[in-house]
Amino acid sequence: MAGHTKSGAEPGAYLYDLVAGKVGEYRGQAGPYAMLRPVGGGREWQADPEKVRPATPAERLSAGVRAANERAGKAYDLSRPPVPVPHCVECGELAAARAAARARFDWSAETDANVLLRRHLRAGHPE
Repeated sequence: MAGHTKSGAEPGAYLYDLVAGKVGEYRGQAGPYAMLRPVGGGREWQADPEKVRPATPAERLSAGVRAANERAGKAYDLSRPPVPVPHCVECGELAAARAAARARFDWSAETDANVLLRRHLRAGHPE
């Protein structure tokens, strides 16, 4: 069966690689190996066909969320809050709203302020 794993997976199926501990999209066989590609794209890796199994719905969802977060992280450094531009009134207002939310331990409002500040920075202060 060219292009199928011993488990019968067809190209495009999501498999969990027990050795690597991650989900990949099955691309085909290369010699004795199953070729898997990271969910969301990236460099393929070789997996032992005896050590892969169909990914569970939860594993597929988790891999998809991870891929989406990685794509978003390339657009913004989400590990740090956005920095307001000095002397910009709107930046100052959003930074003040963020500080007030943080002071009252309202993490949702703090996140909202960060999102709005990032949007404003992208629209009002392009690099």
